Amino acid sequence: MFVSNDIKYIGVNDHQIDLFEGQYVVPNGMAYNSYVILDEKTAVMDTVDKNFTHEWLDNLEQALDGRKPDYLVVQHMEPDHSANIENFMRAYPDAKIVSSQKAFTMMKNFFGTDYEDRRIVVAEGDSLELGSHVLSFVAAPMVHWPEVIMTYDSKDKVLFSADGFGKFGALDVEEDDWACEARRYYIGIVGKYGAQVQAVLKKAANLEIATICPLHGPVLTGDLSEYLKLYDIWSSYGVETDGIAIFYTSVYGHTKAAVEILAEKLKNNGCPKVVVNDLAREDMAECVEDAFRYGRIVLATTTYNADIFPFMREFIEHLTERGFKNKTIALIENGSWAPQAIKTMKAMLEKSQNITYCDNNVKIMSALNEDSKTQIDELAKELCQDYLARKEDTANKNDLTALFNIGYGLYVVTSNDGKKDNGLIVNTVTQVTNTPNRIAVTINKQNYSHHVIKQTGVMNVNCLSEEAPFSVFENFGFQSGRTVDKFAGEEELLRSDNGLVFMSKYINSFMSLKVEDYVDLDTHGMFICSITEARVLSDKKTMTYTYYQDKVKPKPETEGKKGWVCKVCGYVYEGDELPDDIVCPLCKHGAADFEPIG
Repeated sequence: MFVSNDIKYIGVNDHQIDLFEGQYVVPNGMAYNSYVILDEKTAVMDTVDKNFTHEWLDNLEQALDGRKPDYLVVQHMEPDHSANIENFMRAYPDAKIVSSQKAFTMMKNFFGTDYEDRRIVVAEGDSLELGSHVLSFVAAPMVHWPEVIMTYDSKDKVLFSADGFGKFGALDVEEDDWACEARRYYIGIVGKYGAQVQAVLKKAANLEIATICPLHGPVLTGDLSEYLKLYDIWSSYGVETDGIAIFYTSVYGHTKAAVEILAEKLKNNGCPKVVVNDLAREDMAECVEDAFRYGRIVLATTTYNADIFPFMREFIEHLTERGFKNKTIALIENGSWAPQAIKTMKAMLEKSQNITYCDNNVKIMSALNEDSKTQIDELAKELCQDYLARKEDTANKNDLTALFNIGYGLYVVTSNDGKKDNGLIVNTVTQVTNTPNRIAVTINKQNYSHHVIKQTGVMNVNCLSEEAPFSVFENFGFQSGRTVDKFAGEEELLRSDNGLVFMSKYINSFMSLKVEDYVDLDTHGMFICSITEARVLSDKKTMTYTYYQDKVKPKPETEGKKGWVCKVCGYVYEGDELPDDIVCPLCKHGAADFEPIG
C-alpha cells in the first residue's frame, strides 16, 4: 500500500481472528496498521498485535533497508497496537519512544517498565523534527482511550489518526463500501465518545490534510470530505440515512406479524427506507449500527418474566451505554395478562438525552385484533407525517396551521437565481395580517438571497425544528450562495408548486411565499408576501434563537485566550482592540455581534 515516497506501510492482515475485541464478528478479518517515516531520522508509527511479531519486524526491516529507526511513536496503547513495543525496543536498543504521559503509565502496567531513560513525553502542540518531515501531536483523549494522541506530518499532509477513521476488515479483502464496516466499527467501539471525537474534528479542521492513516482499515486519500462528513454525523449523533428502523423480538409470531403490518404501512405512507431487525437472529452490532443510523426507530417486544424479552433488554443496554440520543422512538408491546414492556423500555431509556416518544403506542393482548391494528395504522401515520406532507398526492397544501410555527425562530429561506438553488438563515419572519394572510420576511441587503428574491419575487420559508444540527447553520449561514452551491451533494431535492426547494429534514413546516410589496429599511429589505402553499411536516418544536444559542451552537474555545468572540458562530478574534470594521470570517456578522472574552 502506497502512502507517500517517504512514508511506508508496514502493517499486517489478520485472518485468524473471528471476534474483534471478543465480541464483534469480523468475517473479513482485521488489519493492524503500522507505518515508518524515512527522513534524516526515522520514526515508526505504532506496532501491531502480538500474533504477528515476526511478520511486522520483517516488514519494518525491509522498509528500513539497512537503516536503524530513531523513534517509535506510540499513539494508542490497546494491545492490538502496542503488543510489540517491548520486542521493538529489544531489537533496536538505540531507539526512543515518543508518546503521551498516560501512555507511559500504561506501558509500566503492560511491560513492567515505562522506559524512563529512553522516552520522550509529548502533549498537545508539541512537535518532533525528523528532517523535512515535522510531526505535530494532537491530543485525542477518549478516542477511545485516555492516552491517545494523533500525529500530523506537515510535509506530506498526513494525519495518523490512531483508531479514528478505522474499520473492520483486512486490507487484502476488497470492499466497495467503506462506510458499512467503518460505521459498525465506530458505533461499537468509539460511539460513546462523540463529544471527544467532535473536539478532535475541530482541531483537524485547522489542518491541511491530504491523507488519513488509521490504525485499522485502508489509508484514506483523495476527496476526504465524505469521511469527515460521516464522522461528524456519527459523533454528533445525527441522522445519516432518511428512513425508519424497526427492532423486534417475537415468541409465537404475533409481535412479528404486527411489525410486518407496520413496515408495509410505513412504505405505503412514503417512508423511503424501512429496515426490520429480528434481535434474536441478527448480529447485535449490526442492529446497534442501524439504531444510530436512522432518526426514527420502533421497538417492539413482549412482556417476559415481568420484564422484557432478553434480546430487547440487551439491545437497549447496548444503545444507552453508547450515549444513544437525538431520536424519535415508537413503542409496541405484547402481553397476555399484564403488558408492561413499554413502561420497562422507557425506564431503560431514561438516561438517553433528547428522546421524543410517539404519541401513538401499540398494545397487543396476545394476538392482533381490530383495535391493535387501528393503533398500528395511527402509529404509521404519525411516524410518516412528514413523508405524507412531502408527497404530491398526500400533502395538505393548504395547512395554515403552519402559521403557528412562526415565532422568534430560525428559518432557512430558499430561492433560485435561475441557475442554482440557494438558501440562507434568517430570524426575521413575521405574520403581519390574517385577512388576508400576509408574511413579512426581512433580509440583509448584503445577502445574495436578497438580490435573488428582489428579482424573482418568490421564496420558501422553512421553519427549522429543534432537531436541526449546527451543520445546517454552517451551510446556510456562514457562506454565500453567490459562490457556493448550498445544496451540493443532496441526492434528491424536494420542490413545492412554485418550483423552489423545500428542506427534506430538520423542519416542521414550510410556506411558499409570493412577494406582494417591498419596504426599504436601509441596511435590510422587508418583503411583504402572500402564501401560495403551506405544509406541516411534523409537530417538532420550532427552533428559537435562544434554543440555538443554548443547545446547538458549539461553545467557543476561549480558554487561555484574550480578545473577542462572535455571539453568532463562536469565532474568536484575539487582540486587545476589536476593529470597528471587522466582519466575522465565518458568519459575516459585524462588530456589533462580538463580545469580549470573559
